[in-house]
Amino acid sequence: MSLLVFAVARRVVVPARRPADAEIISVDTGAQTIELARTPDTELPGRYGLSTSGTYGYVKLGAVLSADATTVRRKLLTKIEPGARVDRSAGFSGWYYSSPSELHLRWENILIGSPAGPCPAWYFPAESSTWVIQVHGRGVTRAECLRAVPVLNAAGFPNLVVSYRNDGEAPRSRSGAYALGAAEWRDVDTAIAYALRRGAERVVLMGWSMGGAVALQTAVNSGHRDRIAGLILESPVVDWRTVLRFQAKAAGMRAPLPDLAMSALSVPFTARLSGAEDAIPFDRLDMVARAAELTVPILILHSDDDGFVPADASHALQEARPDLVTMPRFSVARHTKLWNYDEAGWSTAITDWLAQRGFSASA
Repeated sequence: MSLLVFAVARRVVVPARRPADAEIISVDTGAQTIELARTPDTELPGRYGLSTSGTYGYVKLGAVLSADATTVRRKLLTKIEPGARVDRSAGFSGWYYSSPSELHLRWENILIGSPAGPCPAWYFPAESSTWVIQVHGRGVTRAECLRAVPVLNAAGFPNLVVSYRNDGEAPRSRSGAYALGAAEWRDVDTAIAYALRRGAERVVLMGWSMGGAVALQTAVNSGHRDRIAGLILESPVVDWRTVLRFQAKAAGMRAPLPDLAMSALSVPFTARLSGAEDAIPFDRLDMVARAAELTVPILILHSDDDGFVPADASHALQEARPDLVTMPRFSVARHTKLWNYDEAGWSTAITDWLAQRGFSASA
């Protein structure tokens, strides 16, 4: 039993390759369409990305053209030439943009010195003295955040899209394991210091999925707390216990296995046996319990049909701090795919919130 507990705990903290969660049935290079096995993700309207191991690597997908009980046919937005090799196994993604050059905006590569070492970041300049610092989620890279850059840039806000320790781009720590926000926030804190040195007067942190947990930890721990003006949380992890129990149940694990795994991660010795660098402080990472410590306005964008990080803790945080938290209702969209499913609604929620909270290009 103990070996199984450690194995489950290790899955939580040790970065893993992105799973192949989509199956390519066929590609029609004449019509430029692709047929996928139908899943709750692949059937949804909108623009998405597909990571393949064939000739093209990352492929962009458009509208659903037809569907039956087992398959979905979508428009290809990346042209695939006749004879190209496209393997059946693929990863369905909400990223859509894979490189900052695709946004056709001014940008630059920078390095931000952090306690972990030099962390790569993308900087998109704009006129406001309020900068938005974006933090990506677990198991992905900063390309996840690119979808938000155009709407924020159009509103006049500089964007700093950062990496953090053990994400595959930033330096690796001794263990190479995630701390679920308990250590990564220090890398974001140095990004805030970088922004302040470059002329920012205040910052808004935008965190995606686990990046939401990182942003929340930064908001309560940073020495620059007085310069953090707000948080935008996209499909965020607000309480890890809620998330890990949900994911364990979805994977067919029975109680008390997930709680035993979290207990193992909570103690230094067994945490290290599980692959973690230090014990994971689940109590400190529970921001519903720590809601009273939050002091800045927060926008939460979270679908009730997320399917991976349940929205329960997000709703609980909104109920605990209705004075700070704005949470427009979203449904149908899957995890971190609100932009893909409802770009207009998602973008409007952000721009309206920024305007209502007094954030402007002149401030």
